[in-house]
Amino acid sequence: MDVEESVQLKNEGLEEKKPAEGLWVSRWAPLNWFRMLCEEMHWSFVFGVVVVYGISQGMGGGLARVAVDYYWKDVQMVQPSEAQVYNGITSIPWIVKPLWGLLTDVLPVAGYRRRPYLILAGLLGVISMLVLSLHSELLVVFALLSLTVGSAGVAIADVTIDACVAQNSINHPSLAEDMQSLCGLSSSIGALLGFSISGVLVHLIGPQGVVGLLCVPAALVFFVGTVLNEPHVPNFTYKQVYPKLLEANQTMWTTLKCPDVWGPCLYMYFSLALSLNIHEGMFYWYTDPKAGPSFSQETIGFMFSVGSTGSLLGVLLYQNVLKDYPFRNLLFWSQLLFGVSGMLDLILVLRLNLKLGIPDYFFVVIDESVSQMIGRIKWMPLLVLSAKLCPTGIEGTFFALLMSIDNAGMLTSSWGGGLLLHILKVTRTEFNNLWVAILIRTIMRILPLTLLYLVPRSDQHSTILATDMFKTKDVTETLEAENIELFSLVENTQ
Repeated sequence: MDVEESVQLKNEGLEEKKPAEGLWVSRWAPLNWFRMLCEEMHWSFVFGVVVVYGISQGMGGGLARVAVDYYWKDVQMVQPSEAQVYNGITSIPWIVKPLWGLLTDVLPVAGYRRRPYLILAGLLGVISMLVLSLHSELLVVFALLSLTVGSAGVAIADVTIDACVAQNSINHPSLAEDMQSLCGLSSSIGALLGFSISGVLVHLIGPQGVVGLLCVPAALVFFVGTVLNEPHVPNFTYKQVYPKLLEANQTMWTTLKCPDVWGPCLYMYFSLALSLNIHEGMFYWYTDPKAGPSFSQETIGFMFSVGSTGSLLGVLLYQNVLKDYPFRNLLFWSQLLFGVSGMLDLILVLRLNLKLGIPDYFFVVIDESVSQMIGRIKWMPLLVLSAKLCPTGIEGTFFALLMSIDNAGMLTSSWGGGLLLHILKVTRTEFNNLWVAILIRTIMRILPLTLLYLVPRSDQHSTILATDMFKTKDVTETLEAENIELFSLVENTQ
């Protein structure tokens, strides 16, 4: 290609495709980058990522966070420590993600391995949200059950699309960071939109009305299940399921015994478990008219939405600046900054910001934005690391196992935070010891730095596990004969 042709292509926003890597040189341009992912991975995969991460988890999660907080506080009238425990219970479906991953890997339904589980996830979400929104005097136990079922729907959809991401990360290792950036961008933009309208919607139609609107993201997940590009597996012999389950369990156990795997798993768990979650205590304080700033519903939603811009900025910083740094270096600084950022809550609760002349609203927006940005930067390399630890053949199952370890850490963090609020007697109207809870949480966030030696020194572009390290003959034959995974073949897009 001569210089004149190169200039012409550049003016049109395109560059010559590299024959070795199959990537557009101009992939940093957002539209061309997105187009490149669609061509390399197939558009239905990208659409599924946007729906599951962006609309269901991002926007739906933003709406749910504000609506459920007000639901527990104003409808069910529970204490902050109780709400903290209940939110932990609703996350249990995320801890059993390996079960969903195992089913998607070895148990096809009607000849498909991914599509039926997305359809099931959508149905669970629609039904549970309708039940919760249509009953005004629902008992706490049934409300908790409905929220848990809805959470299970989101978790099943998440693990199904995670399996596709993990498979594509192995088939296209040079695009692993780009796929995680797509997931992060979708989640952050969706959360920004969700939080932006959450407060206004809660004010207009109440928390139960907002919960009813969550049927829409669940319905879109159902739609993804109907259009996802996936090869059909006819005449599947279900007698193969049990041997495959045994083989998958053996492969997972063999992989977990590898020091390059169990070490990062321990670090991921403790980095989350030791970061005690006291969100409900802060939320009750935010809305208290005496001890706190008495923020309105609209203010709460807008505050969280601005915080989501921090998460989006974190994704952009990672994609353009930080993704070339070694795992250990990036995690050290992000964990350290994550701990230090917790002191912003302490300044707020002690009202030191007012002595400095900074209004509560302005300070909370800064606090939320900084915390979300650092949290996202801390989370992105862990996702890339998790995808690179998955053995071939059971990507969905093993990635789900790694994510369940993370969710177990979050559950420990949530219940630990609830216990801390209970011990310090932080209630619906009593917040004298809230500053102590914040100080303890800040100190606990620093402790994971002592375990950083468990994380590989390698950079984020390197392959940690050999592709065929745990790949058995049966798995190889299954992959070749049945084509059970969502392969990223350019031919499928043509």
